[in-house]
Amino acid sequence: MKKILLILVAAMTVLVSGCNQGAGTNNQVQEQKTYRWKMVMAWPKNFPALGTSAEVFVNHVNSMSNGRLQIKVYGAGELVPAFEVFDAVSQGTAQMGHSSPYYWKGKITASQFFTTTPYGMTALEMNSWMQQGGGQELLQELYDPFNLVVFPIGNTGMQMAGWFNKEINSVADLKGLKMRIPGLGGEVLARAGGTPVMLPGGEIFTALQTGTIDATEWVGPYNDLAFGLHKAAKYYYYPGWHEPGSLIELLINKDAYAELPDDLKAIVQVAAQATNQHIVAEMTARNMRALKELQEKHGVQVKALPDDVLKRLKTISTEVLEEVAAEDAMSKKVYASQKGYADDIKAYHEVSEQAFLNAR
Repeated sequence: MKKILLILVAAMTVLVSGCNQGAGTNNQVQEQKTYRWKMVMAWPKNFPALGTSAEVFVNHVNSMSNGRLQIKVYGAGELVPAFEVFDAVSQGTAQMGHSSPYYWKGKITASQFFTTTPYGMTALEMNSWMQQGGGQELLQELYDPFNLVVFPIGNTGMQMAGWFNKEINSVADLKGLKMRIPGLGGEVLARAGGTPVMLPGGEIFTALQTGTIDATEWVGPYNDLAFGLHKAAKYYYYPGWHEPGSLIELLINKDAYAELPDDLKAIVQVAAQATNQHIVAEMTARNMRALKELQEKHGVQVKALPDDVLKRLKTISTEVLEEVAAEDAMSKKVYASQKGYADDIKAYHEVSEQAFLNAR
């Protein structure tokens, strides 16, 4: 019996050892595998901050993964048009996408709230809601049915109200105004008497220069200077009431993401977070310098929107937001979460950031 037991123990030892070696080999094969992905964007490849942030992300991923996850970036129109990024990633034509949530309002009404809402939260406040207030979970819930994983990968910060070929002195000047302004801000403009026009970034300059549109918002001084919008319009208005802190999103095909080993998934998430912070800092620094150049070198007239215009747009914004929130259950859920967080954080900032800025 002792000999039989010894033989059985020896056999089991060999079997377990073999299984462990096999498992180790499989894990090593998975770890050593190189994944080659495509990323499609809703803007030109080398466009400042928006386009170049994708390269920042890719460099982070490449370095941390030691080249195991290689991502090739395609600008708008190179592989798919700007407004087809969502479908391309959802269907697996590309594994990743780089875009803005409000572009997909025709598919998901509630997505508009994630490119911020008119008179909504700043970049700091949006990041806080996304990370600490349930925003990330809500965004993922919206995109789950479309076979997508999503992470924030940047924020434009406070935008400008836009470029105009005529002065805005009263609410009456908004009537009949053809302006490139998407999302909820576009709906607000429409109710103020204007005509919102949806255009991808690459078409804005020509449309403004040729008079197809009378005005346009894009991002802020850094990006607007790069597009040469000061050559097509005379007046540059602030503040960006419609987009005080617009989130940039990283879309990932869910099936492709599931195939990644856990360490590469973690690398993607951490790289997105690092890029998010990088872009907020870059936009602040570059906007500051670009605005100075627009004024001092190019003679751009930077003007504040009149108080009565801002008040009217705010009133309409409240009406629009409440109506959009009532369209479906998810819009109601997202808006309730965002508004509740915004109300609380605005109350806090009245005695912190806002109070300090006023004192300074």
